[in-house]
Amino acid sequence: MISRNTLFLLVAVGFLLSLACSALAQNPPGPTLKSLPFVSTIFGDNMVLQRGKKNTIWGWSDPGDKVRVEISGKHASGVAGADRRWQVKIQPPAVGGPYTIKISGHQTMELNNVLVGDVWLCGGQSNMQVSLRFARNGEDEVKAANFPEIRFFSVAPHSAYHHTNVVDGAWKVVSPETADHVSAVAYYFARKVQQEIHVPIGLVVDALGGTPAEAWMSAAALRPLKDFDVPLAELEKLAATGAPEYGNYVMHWYDQYDVGVKGSWAALDFDDSTWKAVDILGGFSDLGVPETPAVAWFRKEIVVPDPLPAGRALLFLGSIERMDTAYINGTQVGASAWVENPRVYFIPDGVLKPGKNVVAIRVLKTKPTGGFLAKPEELRLELGDKTRIALAGKWKGQLSVDARPPHPLPIGYENWPVMPAVLYEGMLAPIAPLSITGALWYQGEQNSERGFQYRRILPAMIEDWRKLFGQGDFPFYIVSLPAFGHRSETPTDDKWAETRESQALTAASVRNACLAVTIDTGDPDNLHPKDKQPVGEHLALCALAKQYGKKVAYAGPTLASVERLPDSVRLHFAHTDGGLVVKGAKLEEFEIAGEDRKWYWADARIEGNTVVVSSPSVPNPKEVRYAWQSNPAATLFNGAGLPVGPFRTDDWPGITAGQRPY
Repeated sequence: MISRNTLFLLVAVGFLLSLACSALAQNPPGPTLKSLPFVSTIFGDNMVLQRGKKNTIWGWSDPGDKVRVEISGKHASGVAGADRRWQVKIQPPAVGGPYTIKISGHQTMELNNVLVGDVWLCGGQSNMQVSLRFARNGEDEVKAANFPEIRFFSVAPHSAYHHTNVVDGAWKVVSPETADHVSAVAYYFARKVQQEIHVPIGLVVDALGGTPAEAWMSAAALRPLKDFDVPLAELEKLAATGAPEYGNYVMHWYDQYDVGVKGSWAALDFDDSTWKAVDILGGFSDLGVPETPAVAWFRKEIVVPDPLPAGRALLFLGSIERMDTAYINGTQVGASAWVENPRVYFIPDGVLKPGKNVVAIRVLKTKPTGGFLAKPEELRLELGDKTRIALAGKWKGQLSVDARPPHPLPIGYENWPVMPAVLYEGMLAPIAPLSITGALWYQGEQNSERGFQYRRILPAMIEDWRKLFGQGDFPFYIVSLPAFGHRSETPTDDKWAETRESQALTAASVRNACLAVTIDTGDPDNLHPKDKQPVGEHLALCALAKQYGKKVAYAGPTLASVERLPDSVRLHFAHTDGGLVVKGAKLEEFEIAGEDRKWYWADARIEGNTVVVSSPSVPNPKEVRYAWQSNPAATLFNGAGLPVGPFRTDDWPGITAGQRPY
């Protein structure tokens, strides 16, 4: 039997890998000009129109067609241009509804059950994308999610190398029947806001797991940063050649060099009789490439009982360095470049057959210790009745790419969209200029290796989005990364701390921005923590205070000034609503350093709205850090229950300074 913890791991890893696999498929050709829809797909039944401003509605029709949009006695018209695009701006009726929007020209269309309220764009990577059913108490939360005045539209994943006109998706009313698919963070945000202001809330969830911020930016916004010249040049080259729009580098590399793909080495009837017999755990050594980069294919015939046991079958491959693609009977069942995550692939119905089956695995290895990292017992195929078929031992192996220098390697190994601008073009630009209230942003994990650079990327991205939507400096609220990883027992430099600092600096410097500190949430062993409610509600506090004028505390204590004393440092704080408060047995996670830049854990005590920090190991202190690691013991809060975000008083170079995206 699979333990409860293992099942949880399967769900978490399966979610990650499903995102990766969905990104692998070549995007189908987009609609031609003649096939573009009469009304853009971002509009539909059950949608929410933005209150308080003209709403832009658009679509495509015959050139010269006069299109009329009518809602509750209000109407406006526009004419389709030579590019077939028509656009109308119309003032919405009173808040509430439901309303019907009538659109007529050479074609006609009605949008029913439309509400008027506030629309929020919800962007980021997997922690914004992850649905309510994966949150804490997710099953119960879904059953209780009956909020007809909260609607959501989840933009389907799509990477594009050229301008894209439409997205896939549909507006849905939050109910127990639909809530298992709504973004958990967006839902908790909307629920709190809607219950406070009693206005319909529309959520446009534009997020995709594992993606960096630069994928959500235009090439025009990235070029001035000068850090993305090489990947942008690669993107331009691929776009010019009409290459498949994978959105990543490694799939194009495979297309160019992997003879296994061209030779159909995964096929059930492929003749592997000339391949070498190898041990799967030492296959690269057996094939003569023990230490150098290489791509190898491995095939194994297995026999499945007849009749095939009912239930979901799983393929377990353990951890693999660097990337694997798994096939059964020629059908791809999984692929991942998440080195640290054990592979657990769900086998679709109909793939396994009674009797003979062939498992084929392609592995790209980049390190001498790469390839299969599993223990023999971890390699298995598990049938629906929990019967295990061992996969360790002898396989057939064949080298496909000997990639030792000077053979080129891909710019990056991720097999999901990570290239600059590809999600901006495929998922964001097609929904602009949809009228919105503002944006929520939960991202940074994928950029954490370049945490220092993020202080330049994130403000540029916000400016880029505001320019795209053309609605001024709309609110932009940022989630500061939660706790993750195992706690360091000694003061340390940390990439997640540097990323959080970049997020905080952006929120402090960009007009109409706000930071939702979540350092009091998280899971040391799960990149996708289940505590999504406090994240959404911290974002809601930003909106209630800054957008809706409610008298609520929205920020934890923030460092206002530093007073250096002879043997200590006094830190003055703002946003101390209800005073400074210690949660836990004592005030922890302060560290202090002198001119030698050596950090020591410090003693700290609260005095009014200040904290005095000192250490006998640092007689002449100069600088202080707080919660400066991925998973700190964050114990300082205000009386409103909001945490102090990680900070430092020094500006000494960190470990991510100078890191680049390739």
